[in-house]
Amino acid sequence: MRLNPWNAGANIVDIRSRASAAGLDPWCADPRVGRPSAIYRRRVADESFQHPRLAAIYDALDSDRIDLDAYITIAVELDATRVLDIGCGTGTFALLLAERGYEVTGVDPARASLDVARSKSGSDRVRWIDGDATRLPTLHVDLATMTGNVAQAIVDDASWQGTLRGVREALVRGGHLVFETRNPESRPWEKWNRADSYRVTEITGVGAVENWVDLLSVRGPLVSFRWTYVFPGGDVLTSDSTLRFREREEVEDGLFEQGFAVDDVRDAPDRPGREFMFLARQA
Repeated sequence: MRLNPWNAGANIVDIRSRASAAGLDPWCADPRVGRPSAIYRRRVADESFQHPRLAAIYDALDSDRIDLDAYITIAVELDATRVLDIGCGTGTFALLLAERGYEVTGVDPARASLDVARSKSGSDRVRWIDGDATRLPTLHVDLATMTGNVAQAIVDDASWQGTLRGVREALVRGGHLVFETRNPESRPWEKWNRADSYRVTEITGVGAVENWVDLLSVRGPLVSFRWTYVFPGGDVLTSDSTLRFREREEVEDGLFEQGFAVDDVRDAPDRPGREFMFLARQA
């Protein structure tokens, strides 16, 4: 029997039961007050993506995007021509695709990040949408992607199922959805502290920016953390985030429920053994 990797406390079981009975995601019930938490209600982006000053430095702080190579390879493998990039952020992947001749639509709820994307060279070759996958215009794409932490940032069941449903409607018959999610058994949050994550990045036009991450809480599959950014001159900005670490079976069940077939589950090439990469097809 496989051990559950979560550290859920028995004192919140009753609260989660009441939340479930009320039709809410039980993992998104606030154990302190017994009502849906801000995580459940929130539909806006984290400050790292929404704050103009943080969005402007995002690419410099996350410049190593070797993880995107696997998505390019899969787009070629699937012979895709039209791609929907969900949670496109500052547009790095969408623009990589556009440079290669793909017809690309990028969607993201963080306007500041989209402003950065629109300011980049070649941005006129991408259709940018301010929003999320639950409210898409009519699209007919061959491939939809969620790179990085996008899938895990959708923490409540209603939004996750709504996202999958929106993607399915945007795909042509037999189209594919490709995304990654971290394996909870690897417990990456155990190294989310200042000692292990502190770094200083020299950013053109800004100067040396310090940043690090601190773990805030682990409640069931929900892991909350805070990024801190210290700018030259001493200005400090923080951004709180929550990710949902879904078991492989939970992801597969959600896909099946929304009319997808899972063609393959691969290791993320840049992080073998630590991430699942799902290739799902509109069934």
